[in-house]
Amino acid sequence: MRLPAFRRPRLPRTRRGRRRLVQAVMAGCVLGLLPATWMYVTAGDRLRTTADVPRTDVAVVFGAGLWDGEPSPYLAHRLDTAAELYREGRVEVVLVTGDNSREDYDEPDAMRGYLTRHGVPDGRIVSDYAGFDTWDSCVRAKKIFGVDEAVLISQGFHIRRAVALCQAAGVESYGVGVDAVHDATWYYGGTREIFAAGKAALDAVFRPDPRFLGPREPGVEQALARAERPLG
Repeated sequence: MRLPAFRRPRLPRTRRGRRRLVQAVMAGCVLGLLPATWMYVTAGDRLRTTADVPRTDVAVVFGAGLWDGEPSPYLAHRLDTAAELYREGRVEVVLVTGDNSREDYDEPDAMRGYLTRHGVPDGRIVSDYAGFDTWDSCVRAKKIFGVDEAVLISQGFHIRRAVALCQAAGVESYGVGVDAVHDATWYYGGTREIFAAGKAALDAVFRPDPRFLGPREPGVEQALARAERPLG
């Protein structure tokens, strides 16, 4: 069977046609950059370090994968930062949000175990088992756990999107970007953010419900009540 010959696209022959092509390409580039620009503008003055982040009741740590049931190195760095903020008295409660959609995969419990081994009392940790993506985690933090203000913890390539989405979800947010080795995972994460920015902008505009919403949970409120009295 003879395959059809491949025909290269031809540039417009007229000056007007070429001008319209250039304008279309430029418009496409501008539209492609708008979501990323929105993220940078929204999060620009809300990024902090562990030394200067405002004292806030709640820190939110987003899941970042498990290796053999334990937090991946990237997730461990996030949890280390949360534990540091707790020890320094900058946060009182840590909300860990991640994926538990399968019986053999439980990010929140792995995150809880890691934090307790690094000095955060179990009673100061709250688990969100339906944080399937960043938007879901932000909406659930607000609607399910009643979080109005939080410090968000993630790698630098993700933190701006997290802050922008939580702001859109009604959570007054500050972001702490965790340093990371620039390995293959880092480059993958940075590249992924280019495409994730578009979805983030759509989420902020249309505000869809999370994949799973469910009833209001008092975990954060109860953990903060424990923070007001000495731990036993």
